[in-house]
Amino acid sequence: MARSSGVYGESAKPGAVPRVPVQDQGGHDRAPAPGGDGPGRPGRSGGTGRPGGSGGSGASGGRPGRVRRALRWSATALSLLVLVTAGAGYLYYEHLNGNIHKGRRSSGASGAARTGPNAAGQTPLNILLIGSDSRASDENVTLGGGRDSRGNPPLGDVQMLIHLAADRRSASVVSVPRDTRVDIPKCTDPATGKTYPPVNTIINASLARGGAGCTLATWENLTGTYIDHWMTIDFAGVVRMADAIGGVEVCVRQNVWDRPLPGVPGGSGLKLTAGRKKVQGVQALQWLRTRHAWGSDPLRAGAQHMYMNAMIRTLKAQNVFTDTGRLTDLAEAATKSLHVSEEIGTVKRLYDLGTQLRTVPTDRITMTTLPTAQDPQDANHLVPAGADADRVWSMIRDDVPFDGKGGKPGAKQDAERPSRDPAAADGEIGVLVRNATRSATLGPVGGRARAVADALVGKGFTKAAADPSGALSEERTVVRYPSAELAGDARRVAKSLGVPASSVRRSTDVSGVTVVVGADWRTGTAYPKQPAPNSEDLPGDTDALNGSDTGPCMDVYAPYRW
Repeated sequence: MARSSGVYGESAKPGAVPRVPVQDQGGHDRAPAPGGDGPGRPGRSGGTGRPGGSGGSGASGGRPGRVRRALRWSATALSLLVLVTAGAGYLYYEHLNGNIHKGRRSSGASGAARTGPNAAGQTPLNILLIGSDSRASDENVTLGGGRDSRGNPPLGDVQMLIHLAADRRSASVVSVPRDTRVDIPKCTDPATGKTYPPVNTIINASLARGGAGCTLATWENLTGTYIDHWMTIDFAGVVRMADAIGGVEVCVRQNVWDRPLPGVPGGSGLKLTAGRKKVQGVQALQWLRTRHAWGSDPLRAGAQHMYMNAMIRTLKAQNVFTDTGRLTDLAEAATKSLHVSEEIGTVKRLYDLGTQLRTVPTDRITMTTLPTAQDPQDANHLVPAGADADRVWSMIRDDVPFDGKGGKPGAKQDAERPSRDPAAADGEIGVLVRNATRSATLGPVGGRARAVADALVGKGFTKAAADPSGALSEERTVVRYPSAELAGDARRVAKSLGVPASSVRRSTDVSGVTVVVGADWRTGTAYPKQPAPNSEDLPGDTDALNGSDTGPCMDVYAPYRW
């Protein structure tokens, strides 16, 4: 029997035209209708070519079942693939979380109040970055030398506060040289339970007296600013991060070789020819550790600022937040290299922190070094430079940008907000007044505690009394209180004396409301009004470096040139 041309409905025979998939109205491939010449065309058996038509029987009618089974298997395979991929992602996320070493945010006594939001509901963010000289591992011993000091507690040789403005439009960084003498509060090491008494010594010793949480408490007392988080990194961590970044550009004006010289041991080993160079790995660590070749510890901070700014520019240029491969490499390196305070101890929280930091334009980042003076007790040490140092901290406390592009304070301290605990009657508030007018450059003013206590009595605070102990040292006047139920009393006392609310701080070092008359209040019975800081107030001796400035080069101290 003759076969009509163009008919696809017969069983397969030699030379028969193979079935081909056709597309439905949704654009999806499907098999041609059994027994039909195509969608809607009647075949020899009179079928409609649609699902359920009479042409659905016979050998060719089994194909839709096979297709459906194939689709079911494909869907199952795809589901398994998604689950496996998601599971691998989860396992990798947990792997990164497992890399992170965490510690207590604060392990020392501090009276700094948490910073409150500004009128727009925005809150600044303060992060303390600490570079440790730990020799607790073979790798660190190899990189840092000092095999004979392997078991010693680590010192915090690099310390800088990163202040991210409440509006996230600027960032200010302040380094304190490691040999700066400050008050280190009472701290308890969370790892050993050992308690260290308060001491007045150089700031790098704080890390060995209770870990990074003690260094954070030291900075809070030094600055009067609440610090949200800390991060520490050791020698091996610096090398790991520098390699992950792929190198950072630095600059020297002369050939430099930081090496031991007669009578001057040590040295980082850094050896570079003059000009702009990219450093990474061990060489990056050498750059950050070099001190002798620059001539001083404050100048070393300047070299570190150059590196930090260049690193930020490099990361922004690499678009690491949109490049999955680069982000993965950096995440692996960062989680293995950084120790962080526990409240940011997950990959997600670190990532969220990174996204906040990257919103700041590089030309709104300002790196500075705290103004210091020679320590009168030890010529090899430094002390904060009085009014200039306090001006820097005032700008941080009041959220004033360092770059001169903003003038109005953006945040307020908790102390400025109405207290939930109202003040007691003035005559019922016990107040102790201490004389702390001795400063790094000026001796104490006799009788200050008695004069201020008498002034308080005259204002109705009949339980005010002077502390008979000797004069202390405090650059700025503060009013301290030990517990929340005395917050209202402390604010009431401060207000009566004209002391700003930002100087009212909670502290475990006092047993009641305590007025500490600092070196900024040497005469009179009313606290001298302090001008509000603005963005032009940054002292000239901070060695400020803008984040977008690629021009600076380090001068090499002559004995270390080659």
